Amino acid sequence: MGTTKTDPFTDEQNKIAIITKALGHPARIAIIDHLLKVNACIGNDILEEIPLAQPTISQHIKVLKNADLIKGTVEGTAINYCINEATFELISNYFKNIAINTIHQDCC
Repeated sequence: MGTTKTDPFTDEQNKIAIITKALGHPARIAIIDHLLKVNACIGNDILEEIPLAQPTISQHIKVLKNADLIKGTVEGTAINYCINEATFELISNYFKNIAINTIHQDCC
């Protein structure tokens, strides 16, 4: 089997790319903001907060879950979503490293 365009990059580089791509839509940012505000929620709560149709919100949640930004647990017929702290720690450390390194750069 041939190589893919992501093969030359490290696992961390590929993970950061997946995460940042998932964060590239304002509806997904709004979902993350809501989860941060309430510290957990049932999926229906998101429907009341975000002015989009249920199938659209479900698709955005799927993208966030696939990027490991959120996680969900099933309780009866409801799904409780919350932030995946480990993924946000990874992305936070990545951007902190950028901030620290750009402060000390002497570039054009």
